[in-house]
Amino acid sequence: MEKLSLDAINAKSEYYVKKEDDEGTYSFMTDNMTEFFISFEKDDILRSGIVYQFGISNPQGKKSPRDHKVRITILAIIEEFFNKNKAALLYICETGDGMQKMRSRLFQYWFSVYNEKEEYLFLPQVVYDEEENENYAALIIRKDNPCFVELVSEFTETINLLNGKPD
Repeated sequence: MEKLSLDAINAKSEYYVKKEDDEGTYSFMTDNMTEFFISFEKDDILRSGIVYQFGISNPQGKKSPRDHKVRITILAIIEEFFNKNKAALLYICETGDGMQKMRSRLFQYWFSVYNEKEEYLFLPQVVYDEEENENYAALIIRKDNPCFVELVSEFTETINLLNGKPD
């Protein structure tokens, strides 16, 4: 992954973002002292292009009220990621607490009000596990990505395969 510019992120962000490690993790603290970590991890589930799994975590589990500055900050990080990388992002909602559907809806809302959304395809999907639990994932990709058609097609095929019933 190409190094993201903290200056570029912080010029658009509502919260001060800092780099946590050399592996692609960034963090910021909100006004109510909730710390968020944003991570980018190379993923090989899709092989048609470069893909990173994108994660948002709040390890303290501290409740965060609806804070539009969190959305603006996370979208500034994502925008800088795409400015530096000809890659796609896979967003998979955490399932440990049963709040994955709410997280998915919130992230879809954030992206729907993003000013630059026309430059991207945001493709949310539901994946069912063995117990028929709903898991939420999305492909986020710039429309000018050189592997756009291949990655969208492979993502869709992978979701269909994962949701297929074994004989």
